[in-house]
Amino acid sequence: MSLSEKPNLEAIARRNGAVLFGAADLRGIDLAAISAVSQEVSLSGLWTAISYGYRLSDLVVEGVVDHPTRTYQYHYRQVNLLLDHIGLIMASHLQALGHTVFPVPSSQIVDWTTYKGHISHKAVARLAGLGWIGRSNLLVNPVHGARVRYGTVLTDLVLPYDKPIENGCGVCRRCVTACPGQAIGEDVAGFDLDKCLRTIDELRQRENIGSRICGICVRACPGT
Repeated sequence: MSLSEKPNLEAIARRNGAVLFGAADLRGIDLAAISAVSQEVSLSGLWTAISYGYRLSDLVVEGVVDHPTRTYQYHYRQVNLLLDHIGLIMASHLQALGHTVFPVPSSQIVDWTTYKGHISHKAVARLAGLGWIGRSNLLVNPVHGARVRYGTVLTDLVLPYDKPIENGCGVCRRCVTACPGQAIGEDVAGFDLDKCLRTIDELRQRENIGSRICGICVRACPGT
C-alpha cells in the first residue's frame, strides 16, 4: 500500500467526530516508559501509532467548577465509546488491506501499580504533533487546550509521520491554581500523581461519582 493511505484514515477519523489527527513513528522510542506490559496483546512490530482526538463539550466541562459532575462523568464515558468506535473503524479498514492493527482501548488500565494502559494516548499524541505535556500532566493542544480526549491505533503500516511541536505553557498557571489537591507543580516533573489520585478519590466519594475522574484541570485549560 502506498503512503497515500494517511488521508483516508484521517477522513475516517474526522467523519466520525475527531477534530485532531496525526501519526507517530515509535521506532527508537522507549515503549516501557509509555506503555504497560500486557500478556494479552503483543505490540511487536506495530511501530506506527495513529492518534486522533475528540474535543469535549465546553458546556459540560464548564460545569466542573470545584468537583466532577455526573454530567461530566456521563460525557466522559460516551466520548470513550466514540473513541473506541473510531479506532475500530480504522482498524477494520487497515485489516481489510492486509495490515496488522491494534485499536488501543480508550480507557483500560493494564497495570494498576503504575496506572498504565497498553500505551499512553497522550504520549502518542505528543509524538504525533498534537500538543505538549503541560504542567497538569495532560496533553495541551494549542487550539483546544486540555479539553480533548485521545484515541490510538497501532499498526505495521508505514505512513508519513508528524513531528512533536516545540511549545509549552509559558507563564500560564491556571491549572496550578485550580487544582484542589495541589498536585500540579511548576513543571511536568513537579506533578504529583499520588496526590492527584488521592484528591480524585476524595472528590468522587464525596460527590458519589462512579468513575475515577476529576476534570478541574481540564476546565482550567481551554486553549485559544
